[in-house]
Amino acid sequence: MERSVEGTSRRRSGRQWRAATGAAIIERETPTEAAIGISFDGRPHTVLMATPADIADLAAGFTVTEGVADFAAILGIEVRAAAEGWLADVRLAPDGRRRAARPRTLEGRSSCGLCGVQRLADAVRPLPRVETDLSVTARAVQRATATLEDRQPLGRATRATHAAAFAAPNGDLLRVREDVGRHNALDKLAGALLADGFDPSAGFVVVTSRCSFEMVEKTARIGCPMIVAVSAPTDLAIRKAEEAGVSLVALARVDGHTVFSRADRLICDPVPA
Repeated sequence: MERSVEGTSRRRSGRQWRAATGAAIIERETPTEAAIGISFDGRPHTVLMATPADIADLAAGFTVTEGVADFAAILGIEVRAAAEGWLADVRLAPDGRRRAARPRTLEGRSSCGLCGVQRLADAVRPLPRVETDLSVTARAVQRATATLEDRQPLGRATRATHAAAFAAPNGDLLRVREDVGRHNALDKLAGALLADGFDPSAGFVVVTSRCSFEMVEKTARIGCPMIVAVSAPTDLAIRKAEEAGVSLVALARVDGHTVFSRADRLICDPVPA
């Protein structure tokens, strides 16, 4: 089902220049980017620069992927507009916190998943091991990446956002979330999956960005065994995927993809000698 983009983009004009036609005034849609403050039980924690849609999903996903608390410990999320942006307050069960949330000293930019983290030990933390019996065919990976374009209304309108999707083992896309930030899109997806009762270990994540180690971390923390990225991974992303037992598939394009860790979950045609 097509998701509404109302309130997530704004039409702007600009002067376009092309070598063949010269200058002309054009109009195009631009994605909305707003400050979204996340607090826990009324105590401010961080401010994310994100697309102001699916804010409750974003807050819930952030809570889980940052290791603040399990989803079951979330009693409720209050979202309200403020003069400067939006506020999302996450209410947690009294004994629900796994550990102290890693402290942040500045806002999280849309391009940054760890903005404001103060200590090196908090930036690159040990990850839980993901063990499932999931197996996926190469064609299912291709099917998921090929159909993702049609599930991004905001991306089609603006060409300036990222998407994160959750696919069934056969490649069917079950949930998709968009945002100006790749980390935010994945957090929104995580929150939506947990809120809607999906088992993240029974499918795989697809993202329209490069695969940095934070994307692997967020995937592992919701218990999902595979992440597929349309762009390239970093070396640290591969190492963290190996540590967590996550299958990292990247460079997923129309003509194929490359598996960098836990290739045993991918059922592929034989590799030529």
